[in-house]
Amino acid sequence: MCIEKSVGEGGVNTREDGVVIQILLNYNRPPPLPPLGVDGGVGKMTKDAIREFQTRVMKMPAPDGKVDPGGATLATLRKGIAAGPIDATILRGIMPSASASKVQTYLQPILNGMAGRAINTKLRQAHFLAQTGHESGGLVYSEEIASGEAYNGRADLGNTEPGDGPKFKGRGLIQLTGRANYTAYGTAIGRDLLTTPSVVSTDPFLAVDAACWFWETHNLNTWADADDIKTITRKINGGLNGLADREAYLRRAKFFLGL
Repeated sequence: MCIEKSVGEGGVNTREDGVVIQILLNYNRPPPLPPLGVDGGVGKMTKDAIREFQTRVMKMPAPDGKVDPGGATLATLRKGIAAGPIDATILRGIMPSASASKVQTYLQPILNGMAGRAINTKLRQAHFLAQTGHESGGLVYSEEIASGEAYNGRADLGNTEPGDGPKFKGRGLIQLTGRANYTAYGTAIGRDLLTTPSVVSTDPFLAVDAACWFWETHNLNTWADADDIKTITRKINGGLNGLADREAYLRRAKFFLGL
């Protein structure tokens, strides 16, 4: 399901789950009902909105003001999601820890990047967004936090010159790492990335496209088509680090994309 814990009256009310439910309630609030603020804070307005929905749409005689994972209220809220392409609301529902500004920054680059690299089915998109959501901490990070010193001298990454580790540290929503990978990606897009490699993190279109290029060159669509998150995670991470978080992103992506 798209929430991990209960939301509303007597719920656990984590911020991420609160954002998801506020988004779903807004999909289901016709005028003149005002939209809720989407901040993850589950206060009186959100609880009242849950009760209003349960009364108006579900005809519950005694609305409890709570949404449970796998419960009837959540299933009914899902029916209100507007069909159509991925937009800012859908993207934030999938990545509820992302700020609204980050979602706006990355929405068009994500749409362009997926379209250009054949990430063109809902299942492929769900897996791609799950992995980039985890790897970027919900669109927060486009550059590795560590200095990159640990990559100095890594011949397997093509780091053959002094200082190559920090210079070619991980950047992009799926971290492009090492002189060899910057060279290969730069060749693929017809751009010299060796002189100013930091542009892969500062340009949102490159940050996304580098991730899409990695996805394409590692044939990850094949594993997305098989709905195999473990193999995709191993090919990105080398192991299964963060699998539970990646799976949570995938559940939300499938929920909001109608899978």
